[in-house]
Amino acid sequence: MDSTGKEREAVQLMAEAEKRVKGSHSFLRGLFGGNTRVEEACEMYTRAANMFKIAKNWSAAGNAFCQAAKLHMQLQSKHDSATSFVDAGNAYKKADPQEAINCLNAAIDIYTDMGRFTIAAKHHITIAEIYEAELVDIEKAIAHYEQAADYYKGEESNRQVVLVKDSSANKCLLKVAAYAAQLEQYQKAIEIYEQVGTNTMDNPLLKYSAKEYFFKAALCHFIVDELNAKLALEKYEEMFPAFTDSRECKLLKKLLEAHEEQNCEAYTEAVKEFDSISRLDQWLTTMLLRIKKSIQGEGDGDLK
Repeated sequence: MDSTGKEREAVQLMAEAEKRVKGSHSFLRGLFGGNTRVEEACEMYTRAANMFKIAKNWSAAGNAFCQAAKLHMQLQSKHDSATSFVDAGNAYKKADPQEAINCLNAAIDIYTDMGRFTIAAKHHITIAEIYEAELVDIEKAIAHYEQAADYYKGEESNRQVVLVKDSSANKCLLKVAAYAAQLEQYQKAIEIYEQVGTNTMDNPLLKYSAKEYFFKAALCHFIVDELNAKLALEKYEEMFPAFTDSRECKLLKKLLEAHEEQNCEAYTEAVKEFDSISRLDQWLTTMLLRIKKSIQGEGDGDLK
């Protein structure tokens, strides 16, 4: 059957499901098998949703999954309701990002009510990603990453799980820090980078990354105040001796020296040398340019 045929069949199933739901409300049906008809309607809505997916009618698929989710809730089946809301959200993601968020929020409400915070955190991340990529609302993306991090941190039970959840929480927090710095909320970014750096520096699996987080925290300090950056650098070296030998730490020292001397060429040369071995990403480029602009007589605003 082609996609048009699937869509026609899905529309028929939706109509049949609606009849079952209406039939279940009659007095006699309520006494004898009302729930059975609701269960049948649930199954029909789900089948219709999958047919709409085959036909790539994402809005109709999302709507059908939503209908199934509401009926599952009526049947007191919270888990199935949450699953259907997630399926609805995934379908709507392809056609209506705001409706996808509404469905995923509905699923999150159910999961948190059930105490399933890890899975709720995962869906908060999906919402954050929709705000990042589709709706371009960074403040809302930040709020959902923060909520996800809180849920991951709250769900600690044993050592192995803690390591995984710490890592998941850290990933969310690092997203928040990166965006906070871009929005010039430097203090917030510094606190997160320091917190994650401190959390990872004693962990054999994660400590290699700690130098990157202290580097980023120092850059945020640097944009605000050169002296703060110097003091922060000393603190990080003391806390994490391995940081001293890192390329990041050496670059910071060269940048501080160039900044102190208001030497734009030395600053650019130090960045160029670092970039030739470790490519600068967009975030680092932005932060380094912001610092460079505070050097008098900076050239064309380029780093290379």
